[in-house]
Amino acid sequence: MRVIAVSTLRDFWERHPDAEQPLKAWYAEATSATWTQPADIKVQYRSASVLQNRRVVFNIKGDDCRLIVAVAYKLQIVCVKFAGTHKEYGAVDAKTVEMA
Repeated sequence: MRVIAVSTLRDFWERHPDAEQPLKAWYAEATSATWTQPADIKVQYRSASVLQNRRVVFNIKGDDCRLIVAVAYKLQIVCVKFAGTHKEYGAVDAKTVEMA
C-alpha cells in the first residue's frame, strides 16, 4: 500500500513522542501490505474498526491513540485522515474528518 499524508503522522508524533515508534511500525506494516478488501485489514489488525466511506480506524499504542485512514483498495492507497489521542478522537466524526 502507498500511504499518503505521512506528514499527519509526523505532526502527531512530534507533539506526542511516545507515539512515534508505534506509528512508524504501523506505517512499515501498511506500506508492505496488499489490502484488497476490509477483511484483509481485519486479519492483520483485529481491533481495527471498518467504517463506511472506505474508512478504517486503527488503535495505536495500546489504544492510547487513534488513526483514521481512507483506503482505496483498487489503487492500493491509504490516505491518513486523522491521528490523535483517544480524547481527540472522541471529538471528531471518524466518517468525515479531514486533516487540514
